[in-house]
Amino acid sequence: MTSTPVHGTWEPRPAGRWEDAFLSGNGHHGALVFGDPNDDRTVVTHHTLVRPGGGDGDGDDRYRMPPRLADGLPDLQDRLLSGDLTAAEGFTDGRPLQWVRSFHPAFQVRLRRPHTDRDRLGYRRTLDFATGVAQAVCAGWTSRVFVSRADDVIVQYVTGPGLTLDIGLDHRLPGAPTGLGVGHGAVLTPEGALLSLRARYPGSDLAYTGVTLAAVTGGRTTLAPPGVRVEGARSVLLLTRVRRHTGEADVVAEGRALRELLDGGRPSHDDGPSEGRSRYDDGLAEERAWYDDVLSEGRPSYDDALSERPSPYDDALHHRRRPYDDLLARHLPPHRTAYERVTLDLAADPAERALPGSELLTRPRSAALLERLFAAGRYHLLSSSGLFPPRLTGLWTGDWDTAWAGAFTNDANLNLQTACAAAAALPEVTGALAALIRRQLPDWRDNARAVFGARGVVAPAHTDGESGHAYHFSREYPLHLWTAGADWLLKPLVDHDETYGRRDPGTAAALAEVALFYEDFLTRTDAEGRLVVVPSYSPENRPANASWGAVNAAMDLSAARHALLTAAAYHPEHADRRRALADRLPPHRINADGALAEWARPDLEDSYDHRHLSHLYGVWPLEEITPYDTPDLAAAAHRALELRGAENDSAHGHLHHALIAARLRDGERVAHALGQVLDGDFFHASLMSAHYPHRDVYNADAAHTLPAVLIEALVQSTPDRLVLLPAPLPAYPSGRLRGVRTRFGAELDLTWSPDGATAVLRPTRTHRIDLRTSAGAEPLDLVAGEARVLSLKAR
Repeated sequence: MTSTPVHGTWEPRPAGRWEDAFLSGNGHHGALVFGDPNDDRTVVTHHTLVRPGGGDGDGDDRYRMPPRLADGLPDLQDRLLSGDLTAAEGFTDGRPLQWVRSFHPAFQVRLRRPHTDRDRLGYRRTLDFATGVAQAVCAGWTSRVFVSRADDVIVQYVTGPGLTLDIGLDHRLPGAPTGLGVGHGAVLTPEGALLSLRARYPGSDLAYTGVTLAAVTGGRTTLAPPGVRVEGARSVLLLTRVRRHTGEADVVAEGRALRELLDGGRPSHDDGPSEGRSRYDDGLAEERAWYDDVLSEGRPSYDDALSERPSPYDDALHHRRRPYDDLLARHLPPHRTAYERVTLDLAADPAERALPGSELLTRPRSAALLERLFAAGRYHLLSSSGLFPPRLTGLWTGDWDTAWAGAFTNDANLNLQTACAAAAALPEVTGALAALIRRQLPDWRDNARAVFGARGVVAPAHTDGESGHAYHFSREYPLHLWTAGADWLLKPLVDHDETYGRRDPGTAAALAEVALFYEDFLTRTDAEGRLVVVPSYSPENRPANASWGAVNAAMDLSAARHALLTAAAYHPEHADRRRALADRLPPHRINADGALAEWARPDLEDSYDHRHLSHLYGVWPLEEITPYDTPDLAAAAHRALELRGAENDSAHGHLHHALIAARLRDGERVAHALGQVLDGDFFHASLMSAHYPHRDVYNADAAHTLPAVLIEALVQSTPDRLVLLPAPLPAYPSGRLRGVRTRFGAELDLTWSPDGATAVLRPTRTHRIDLRTSAGAEPLDLVAGEARVLSLKAR
């Protein structure tokens, strides 16, 4: 193997567009770092920043609840079962299309310097994935930015001889509403200055307030409304937070909390009594408890992890230095420990590894590019997960007009983005998803009652994070009919439980509610006495000969079966009843083309050219259909994959295709789908991705999903099975994947080359599994605490 891949990226030029900004985040606050050396900019974001309804906001609050349609459900079911293929088009309360509230940026911290001829000499900007620090260096001036995972603050540290800077908080970002009420404040303090920006949403009592403490060393600080001017300083340390709130924010208290950080104090996360924040506070506590549980179950402590992986920053943990070093030292353990758990080495050319990211992107078949995108994908996924899992844009946007409202799109994108969480050892990501689900369960219950008259829960297809109500739907997208969502969203939590060897009580309770829904909803039968899922919806497709709401979509069948059987495993006292209900569901149908049909009802015809692959839910992420246990269905699923078009070339469609192909052991198809993204100019210089080719529409799907594709091509696991090299990529014949977690409780390192492969397993549980390789199948006995080395010969 060659030298260890570089865990970061760099550029020789400033970023002129926010899309090319280097990104940092802690799952709460986000920072987009870009700009000219004479106008340095850091755009501040926060997961809670979504526009309220009404006024110039997003939509009408009258339609923020699920439609009350349950009384009309029996009639709709009768019509659909009788063959009325357009019946579901009228299953609505007549409301207009209502988008969820839009995610938006807060403001930008701007540092302006006097222009000199030396301003661009030696310019270089870097992003260190292992620390989360974005740095820019130019002509003796250095700026470092990171978002602390320990102190929940955006930290910027600027150094240089005789610094002269104008510092301000600027709300003027693309798409900002004209009616936004903005007020600025600036007060001199013994440390330097306290700046504030308050913005009230049009037609709303909601607002957000940003506070920046500028601690200045040397020189002179004066007011320069709406900001301050620093002259002749040696360094400036900026600490920034933003809060969304009702009423007035206490800027003085925020400033005091920031000043405490300069003395090594720990901040308070109490956001006060604002009713607009209470659910977020609960979520923060849940997230911390989840992460503490994971660490307590045999995971290394922060200090142990740091002693195993020393860095130049470690001595700051034990010896007080400058405030910046103290802030960084507190941030590093939770961030770096998580980031370094898993690495990928594809034996890339060291010269290519040294290239800037923008240059690597012009070499789409470079092993160095894939290494860097894998590392960047895990870094960005970790950095955007905390209070919430990643949105469509992760945690970042520089524009108020965020595509698709910057929502959590649950019917495909969110699960694709978090697909690597269990295997890639990122329980922080799964914890963020769990916290979001648990906060929204009361709204999911409302959906089940209002639309279906049932107990239990139904998840929405879209959410802004504030509400889990199903209110975003239309005739063309009857998303309120989608009943598979709760099972789909809970699947990563089940994978997490299997990986770490425990059944989380919160996951168990949610699964019980999903099963309750199916017990009430699955009441109609066909002529053979099989249960019928009616109405049924396959996101976001329709039969070729029918309207969108239909009968027995394959995803709905897989979800209902999986939810009932999984709930039976978590709750043995109800197992017999739920297994019996699952057994009455109809099997998947194979159509005249030999493909697994998207709708099991024979009179519904397939529409192949579509970006979603919901009907193959049974292949990925479920294991309902596998080449080992159900070879005939696996062959039909493979045929369905062959016939599937790319429709509009969405990145998530290509990589979803790749994940399914990997489960079906088709490495060539994985490589082709991955190549569509690598060749399609989907990545910005920041290594964040776009939704469409040619960097059209900023979107995190490709960036966050790519690591999952590579892991699935190399290693797959269930609680009872390990598959090694199921779909190897011919373009990368040698490599090493280190630290992957399996769902039978073992950490795994895999090394491969043209001569063969070696896998080292470190199990935490004693268990017999089924080992699958190119040579066939064999049982493998694992003993907790005893490493096991497996050698595979070349084919």
